[in-house]
Amino acid sequence: MTPPTEPKVTVVVVAGGDPPTPEEIARLPANPVVVAADSGLDHAQAAGLTVAIAVGDMDSVSPEALTTAEQSGTRIERHPPDKDQTDLELALELATRLADRVIVIGAGGGRLDHLIGNLTVLASPQWSGVQIEAWLNNTQVLIVHSHRTLEAEPGDTVSLFALGGPAKVTTTGLKWPLNDEVLEPLTSRGVSNQATTPTPQITVSEGVVLAVIP
Repeated sequence: MTPPTEPKVTVVVVAGGDPPTPEEIARLPANPVVVAADSGLDHAQAAGLTVAIAVGDMDSVSPEALTTAEQSGTRIERHPPDKDQTDLELALELATRLADRVIVIGAGGGRLDHLIGNLTVLASPQWSGVQIEAWLNNTQVLIVHSHRTLEAEPGDTVSLFALGGPAKVTTTGLKWPLNDEVLEPLTSRGVSNQATTPTPQITVSEGVVLAVIP
């Protein structure tokens, strides 16, 4: 399988969980396109990010953040509170139309059900043409639909989880490699592997894999 070309456009989605850390903000690309999901608008403004679009039912964002956004030209897309999608999913729909790489920050913290929902939404097949990753404080979560190169130091822990069904996986640069092998969901086989190079490779020919680097 031929690896995809390097992403050309990156969108940063700021969710309403934990505020992004200064280290996460420092790692972002320069002058990113920023989409805020509801109270992610407060987090983005506090971090000094310029928000292009804010989306959600706006039930958690502060009135001050909304006023500042409107005055600065941020596009506000309001949705009714009684909706089938979370604010993060609405933000991802926007972001994936604009970019071929999406970085989600602020998706952790708070309620466990929100974290689980956020991670499963990231792995939806509707975003399979986009490289999606989430930064959760010191943990990086990458979605692998076909091929991804991970950024890791030798000795770093890399855990792989099949989502939604079995995944056929090939890896390089990991201590315990997989060679076109089936990784079953609801098992712990992919937990706590180790990187042996700075750029481990994950290729998924069937299914979808969540790669976690704590």
